[in-house]
Amino acid sequence: MTNRVLLIYTGGTIGMDWNPQTGALEPLDFHHLIAQMPEFDAIPVAVDVHQFPQPIDSSDMNPQLWAHIVTIIEDHYDHVDGFVILHGTDTMAFTASALSFMLQNLTKPVILTGSQLPINQLRTDGRENLITSIEIAAAHHPDGTPRVPEVCIYFSGKLLRGNRATKINSEGFNAFDSFNCPHLADAGVNIVYHDALILKPDFSRPMRPHFAMDAGVVVFTLFPGIQEETLRHIMDSPKLRGIVMRTYGSGNAPQLPWLIKALEDAHQRGVTIINITQCAAGPVQMARYSGGFLLKNVGVISGYDSTVECAIAKLMHLLAHSDDPEFIRRQMNRSLCGEITVPA
Repeated sequence: MTNRVLLIYTGGTIGMDWNPQTGALEPLDFHHLIAQMPEFDAIPVAVDVHQFPQPIDSSDMNPQLWAHIVTIIEDHYDHVDGFVILHGTDTMAFTASALSFMLQNLTKPVILTGSQLPINQLRTDGRENLITSIEIAAAHHPDGTPRVPEVCIYFSGKLLRGNRATKINSEGFNAFDSFNCPHLADAGVNIVYHDALILKPDFSRPMRPHFAMDAGVVVFTLFPGIQEETLRHIMDSPKLRGIVMRTYGSGNAPQLPWLIKALEDAHQRGVTIINITQCAAGPVQMARYSGGFLLKNVGVISGYDSTVECAIAKLMHLLAHSDDPEFIRRQMNRSLCGEITVPA
């Protein structure tokens, strides 16, 4: 029996072409592009295509569109073996992180991919990214269970856990990596799966979709010379429910009395404050230096080795489903779908 994959085209460079008048990239009908790919006929997988009515630049991605993607997946879940989402690279890691929480107990592959050059360009990276993603989405173990039953990003020969990935290069084909989590598979002549690293869901339980996300979240990055008035203006917003704070090194912050007081005040109002490092690799360790210890004492919690994209998506997901700040903080300190490494 032929495996079947649903290809969801949201937009992005992979399905674009140059406008001869403006010289800018514009989205095209992806069905037309596929028709120009003879490689597609050789893929031993049945591929259905679902295209957004109006393909978007990924800079315009938002929680409502995440919910739309979840609806598409839910509607087709029982009829296909896996999903490939074609997406612009700029916000791909945000979408992958969000979907990892919105698709609870996911038991089928959801692979996001795209390209740095349009798929109909001679030197495009899109063909390999697309074809390999389809192969991964259709891959099964001998017992029939999917090889990679989680949300992933595939790009330039690397399969990455979606909520661990981040965009690292705006121009090179090697656009994504996951610094705090090994690759789940590497594609060369063969696709080598690292099975011990791949999530193993309970296949007896149904996938449970979630659609709500609470965008009452802000991200701010500490820097030398940060001003009280500017930060207070952000933190005193009445609709603010969550803060992702990007600190120095292993979770340090300047020992400024006004900063510590502002964080304590926000915590007392029920705002959840997550501490993640500005470094590309390595975790937050808040007890390591006095600056981090001060943050812990006023209610800031560790984001461990979370990416900023994942911390935002996880917080938005939890805030949409609970009004209990303590519950949200506990969940932020748990690994719900492989998104953080929690010390033993």
